[in-house]
Amino acid sequence: QVQLVESGGGLVQAGGSLRLSCQVSRTIFSIDLMGWYRQTPGQERELVADITPGGGSNYADSVKDRFTISRDDAERSVYLHMDRMQPEDSGVYYCRVVLDAGLGPHPKRTYWGQGTQVTVSS
Repeated sequence: QVQLVESGGGLVQAGGSLRLSCQVSRTIFSIDLMGWYRQTPGQERELVADITPGGGSNYADSVKDRFTISRDDAERSVYLHMDRMQPEDSGVYYCRVVLDAGLGPHPKRTYWGQGTQVTVSS
């Protein structure tokens, strides 16, 4: 029912920038936390950044001061602007969204995007 569509990944040279986008399909439920995770071969999927409905954000130490997460609730979208990129930023980036139905004992549900490849060349 709920799908997350990611875009914006690709190949970029070190020092360059990319902007990732993720849009949630239309839903009657409220969108709670939104974020981006990254995974590389042989590594655990790790949090890159997330953002609350109020705009509060958290970043992995490795991307602080270089990446910026933002959201547009009217468009049901979350974005990740990546600046001054480094080869170690490479990986598959996954959008993660929590929806809040507001009813029942477990109203919150987590959804993941399909992943988009980001490759930074040195």
